Amino acid sequence: MFLPTTSAELKKIGWTRLDIILVSGDTYIDSPFSGVAIIGKVLLKAGYRVGIIAQPNYQNGQDITRLGEPLLFWGVTSGCVDSMVANYTALKKFRQQDDFTPGGVNNRRPDRAVIVYANLIRTYFKNTCPIVLGGIEASLRRVAHYDYWSDRIRKSLLFDAKADYLIYGMGEKAILELAAKLKENVSPQEVRGLCYIASEPVPGYRELPSFSVVSKDPQQYTAMFQAFYEEADPYSGQGCYQLQDQRYLIQTPPNPPLTEKELDAVHELDFERAVHPYYQKQGGVKALETIKFSLTTHRGCYGQCNFCSIAVHQGKTIQSRSATSILKEAKLLTKLPGFKGYLLDVGGPTANMYRTYCKRQAGLGKCGRNCLFPQICPNLKVNHQEQLDLLKKLRQLPGIKKVFVASGIRYDLIAKDQKHGQAYLEEIVEHHISGQLKIAPEHSEEKVLHLMGKPEKSILLNFKKLFETQNSRSGKKQFLTYYLMAAHPGCTIGDMHRLQAFVSQNLHLAPEQVQIFTPLPATYSTVMYYTYK
Repeated sequence: MFLPTTSAELKKIGWTRLDIILVSGDTYIDSPFSGVAIIGKVLLKAGYRVGIIAQPNYQNGQDITRLGEPLLFWGVTSGCVDSMVANYTALKKFRQQDDFTPGGVNNRRPDRAVIVYANLIRTYFKNTCPIVLGGIEASLRRVAHYDYWSDRIRKSLLFDAKADYLIYGMGEKAILELAAKLKENVSPQEVRGLCYIASEPVPGYRELPSFSVVSKDPQQYTAMFQAFYEEADPYSGQGCYQLQDQRYLIQTPPNPPLTEKELDAVHELDFERAVHPYYQKQGGVKALETIKFSLTTHRGCYGQCNFCSIAVHQGKTIQSRSATSILKEAKLLTKLPGFKGYLLDVGGPTANMYRTYCKRQAGLGKCGRNCLFPQICPNLKVNHQEQLDLLKKLRQLPGIKKVFVASGIRYDLIAKDQKHGQAYLEEIVEHHISGQLKIAPEHSEEKVLHLMGKPEKSILLNFKKLFETQNSRSGKKQFLTYYLMAAHPGCTIGDMHRLQAFVSQNLHLAPEQVQIFTPLPATYSTVMYYTYK
């Protein structure tokens, strides 16, 4: 079932009042690719009455009041993307289109959506139940952070939004624990993966340099971020606190990642895999075109590219689903209206990290080094065999004509896997590419690659040869699509000219698009940008 979003729907299912109302900057797509839909369905399965208000009009109270006031809490998220990233390009130009808005016109998501929605709730419900922030905007802005769009250090989003609690990371476990505590009228301050405001620090927690200090001293800001990043590990991380004005931001230790069984259960919830009818009648939603017939195999990324925020939000531990669960979902997709035999993507943040792991990390937590940079750690067990088996089983299912791997892959992992890497490349070249395979070298110059945390260009060139050789053997004309980046901290005009020459001479193409670096909250590259700009 869809979660109710109007009073008429509440009456239809016989609910007089909701326990929880979720407010989102995206339209309501009931899909396992939507964080707010996942949280809503997890809570529903646990027995709570949950409703969703998507993209409320923030100029008046018509939308935010239509479901009444919840008994337990409001959940507020900007959606699948930080609202400032959704609304502005790297050059701070307003984006005219929004793939998560009916009709595609970017006219419903406010800047700093989490703050706006929290204030909207407070305006129309003066002494309401707790407001809980979540999603990527909240997760990346949970401590003092550099904000590119205002060009200053901002306080924790919890302070700016004047909310009660903030859940960081992938919040399925934390939201259930929080809901149970609030239902029992017990303080949830010991829930892992939670931030709240207190008058005193918590004994035994790690102190971060205060907001007043880091907002004036770039070196202290760097020290704060390093400490914050170190404590993000779910196994070894401890709680933190940070003085912001006269009160303290308290961050409890991270919640452990979901087990295989728990992640399977999330993806096997009863999703409609469609836009809610209330919003569908307002126009088509482009995002659904990509996700409706795609499969998530895992979450998390240990690549830790310095410009990327995935590790801070989803975690550095790969959390993989079982092949049984993935195949079950694939069979379900073949029965949906509109399915034409094509699975548009099978993957995660990096497709070929499925089932890769580090024994040390699983027991003791992330060590101090990067798993893939400057070289791949020998403790990382890279084995593409289970991915190979999964892809073969998927394309053999009745009703499936083609299975695409559209998520980006790490070509250095293929080179590392001497036992199965070549077989994996042969498999995707032969069966799983839609003409182009996405890879992300980002740059060619070693200095810039080092600052990005990306592998050296020789690994790229070797992979390119392997890819072309395999295409020739298969009699196919398929190509590599290269993600490239300009204006990363430390990158000069000269570096970009050398990148242009490298692409022309070695990759034999003239790229039509190059991504401009955007300083996202909670990344090392943003620390570089702020402290050395």
